[in-house]
Amino acid sequence: MPLQAFRYLVCGSANTLFGLAVFYVAYHYIFREEDFNFRIYAFESYTAALIVSFTASFLFGFFLMKYIVFDDSKIKGHVQLFRYLLVCSFNLLLNYVLLKVAVEGLHIYPTFAQIGTTAIIIIVSYLAQRHFSFRKKKVFPDYVEEEDHSKSL
Repeated sequence: MPLQAFRYLVCGSANTLFGLAVFYVAYHYIFREEDFNFRIYAFESYTAALIVSFTASFLFGFFLMKYIVFDDSKIKGHVQLFRYLLVCSFNLLLNYVLLKVAVEGLHIYPTFAQIGTTAIIIIVSYLAQRHFSFRKKKVFPDYVEEEDHSKSL
């Protein structure tokens, strides 16, 4: 297994466990399993806990990816952060859709459906982070010069 893939596996697992822990604490102790009234809209306690968990694991995950997994990327930090947000948002939406299809359409028990969905999200996320959020810039060696096509005419 390549070192980068191993680091992704370890950091991704740590971030997933962190997100689950934050969700648990938020659901049981912050929102106390009661709806959270946010002025114009009332969130179910699990939805509010998901928002808190997503925010915390997004920030924690970004720093793990930037400084441990994809530390060789030369793309500017704010660009990486924006791209990471795009990928995480896409993954959240994809997770929701796949879970809904698996549970309501295929009648798979939600826990097993989430396990399968998570496996798909992990693969999609790794490829997106590697080739989009933290890709390496192509650097041309100093000895390569641009061709001057005007001399060949």
